[in-house]
Amino acid sequence: MIQFSSRMNLLKGSAIRELLALANKPEVLSFAGGMPAPELFPVEKVKAATDAVMDEMGQVALQYSSTDGFLHFREQIAARMGAKNNIKTDASHILVTSGSQQGLDYSARVFVNPGDVIILESPSYLGALNAFKACEPTFVTIPTDENGMIMEELEKVLATTENVKMIYVIPDFQNPSGRTWPLDRRQKFMEIVNKYEIPVVEDNPYGELRYEGDDMPALKSMDTKGLVVFLGTFSKILAPGYRLGWVCADGEILQKYNFMAQAAALQASTEAQLVVSKFIDMYDLDEHVAAIKDCYRKRRDVMVQTMEKEFPPEAKFTHPNGGLFTWVELPDYIDTKVMAQECLKRNVAYVPGDGFFPDEGHNNCIRLNYSCMSEEKIIKGMTILGEVIKENIKK
Repeated sequence: MIQFSSRMNLLKGSAIRELLALANKPEVLSFAGGMPAPELFPVEKVKAATDAVMDEMGQVALQYSSTDGFLHFREQIAARMGAKNNIKTDASHILVTSGSQQGLDYSARVFVNPGDVIILESPSYLGALNAFKACEPTFVTIPTDENGMIMEELEKVLATTENVKMIYVIPDFQNPSGRTWPLDRRQKFMEIVNKYEIPVVEDNPYGELRYEGDDMPALKSMDTKGLVVFLGTFSKILAPGYRLGWVCADGEILQKYNFMAQAAALQASTEAQLVVSKFIDMYDLDEHVAAIKDCYRKRRDVMVQTMEKEFPPEAKFTHPNGGLFTWVELPDYIDTKVMAQECLKRNVAYVPGDGFFPDEGHNNCIRLNYSCMSEEKIIKGMTILGEVIKENIKK
């Protein structure tokens, strides 16, 4: 009989991936995945950048390359972080990864032994929970409100909990809630982190997708002790198919991530790095991001307006200023996993919220994505979802 490692008992298939498989029929209105709108992919420009790479350095593009990534590409990333996140850094502090998901996987393996504590927001990103579980940590969640993690609760936990090895947060347009931390909460967070000197993984896949209001400085931009590890990605601002992300960290921490990358993957795709780098050289990435934001802003508005019109008053939901998601909380007695099956029968798909918590319960929540469906389909889908919710509300 085959014997698997004990850690395999902690891992299971992603609920999102399973739902996406079910929702992969043309007639299904899917609000389940966090997928960018494919019609916005700059296919012709990427093709031109690819041709240029193959014409100029085809043999290099098809060969192995260094673990940390191409120097020019890392310089471009560092410059973008300075412009968009107020993070003053350079290429020597950046490691290119196969998407930020790989950065999450490395994070737990760099910092956490079995039984060690990882602190995270409640709720938090399902993909991060799954990545961390392989290292057999103890999860401790911090309550959140409309402005994100509650700092008084964080300080209580840090004052009374041993073996805290890592704090994982998404301060900008959080997945799944869509919430963003205001400036005073970011400042308080860094004050607490500096006091206890706990490493922080700041996941920022959506930071450039702000639709109104002022940009907030990244936690990494306030980092005076080298405690913050910043994870970025091109998946939401260019194309997820290239699987290109990065880690920005200081000194010894980045070295450990580099060692982990050497052991686990050797490097991110050579060709993908060179093509995306060439795209940035040839075209205006900011112009492309602006077009994405214009589209997603309209889709978010349509979703929120339709929810306000069609959902019953018992359904509470967030009004995100950016990102890809809104978060719905229903009365405790509603099981959104059961309700998801009812919706699928009517060709509407969403992600039940329980997977975004490491503990049991939380069966009354829903994550909805608005980036991937047209405005017409959003109206139709939210109207059907509103009908199903009303049917499940106790009179």
